[in-house]
Amino acid sequence: MSRHQKRVTLEEVARVAGVSRATVSRVVNGVTSVDESIRQTVERAISSTGYLPNLAARSLVTRRADAIALVLPSESRIVGDPFFTRIVRGVSTVLRPIGVHLVLMMTSADTGDQVVADLRQGRLDGVILVHTYQADPLPSLLLQSRQPVVLSARPAEPIPITYVDVNQTAGGALAAEHLVARGCERVATITGSLDRPPGHDRLAGFRDAMAQLGQPDVVSVEGNFTRESGAAAMEQLIAEYPDVDGVFIASDLMAEGALPVLRKHGRRVPDDIAVVGFDDSSAALSCDPPLTTVRQPVEDMAAEMARQLLRQIDRVDTPIRSVIFEPILVVRQSA
Repeated sequence: MSRHQKRVTLEEVARVAGVSRATVSRVVNGVTSVDESIRQTVERAISSTGYLPNLAARSLVTRRADAIALVLPSESRIVGDPFFTRIVRGVSTVLRPIGVHLVLMMTSADTGDQVVADLRQGRLDGVILVHTYQADPLPSLLLQSRQPVVLSARPAEPIPITYVDVNQTAGGALAAEHLVARGCERVATITGSLDRPPGHDRLAGFRDAMAQLGQPDVVSVEGNFTRESGAAAMEQLIAEYPDVDGVFIASDLMAEGALPVLRKHGRRVPDDIAVVGFDDSSAALSCDPPLTTVRQPVEDMAAEMARQLLRQIDRVDTPIRSVIFEPILVVRQSA
């Protein structure tokens, strides 16, 4: 904004949104009891008018840092994976209109101590944790310090913590049902990391559904949600079980790595082997052929994580919640 440009006021935002100034103020200050449809109307008005919150004045009133940490896996895990870009995009759609900063952090040996110190010293208001693993101490550490925290998936251990997830087992079942409906009789799966709930739950849902459909003996090879692990797992699968005619791959990124392996071995997709992925990310459209996949609404889930965290920041006695989204199957040419 130039020094001659008039600053947009709360009153102007209220006029555009058709609500009171007080309602706009509550949205800008992150009060989470505002009706969802009204909040969205105000956020659109904020965006269209170019309103910029006076963060210094608001911080004096709210005694908040107006900053939230998004803790992601190590850099080697997130580079090239569209899932994490979608998480950032979804969280930002909620935080940006109300002037709350998003601080990206990567998991490392001292991440837990740093995050807790930043929270206690007022540099952060809360934390969203993405893809924790079985032995990750950070969720329990944040709970013990009574800090606002939301997980991006079911916790690896049963602890009282708010999380947002997709129905992972239902997603695995959708893949099983589709492969069997296509007539696949020798079905296998390339799993995600089994020390993480998404990998474990997708496998459990797939295996349970396959058993109910009359195919209880499902071969599995473990990957780790990366393109490279998908390629290596498919090499192993083809070498050990050459008669496989259908495979559920637990992420689109792994499928993107696996499909060239099938071509190298002369397997036509879907004529010789049908392939179903999971995520419905941009990787699904980059596959050749385009990937049939189980869609999880990542941006919507990430936005809900941000809203759940804002509720905790607004009220320390906010009840623990689990918000579960339902997956859908997106059928393309691979199966």
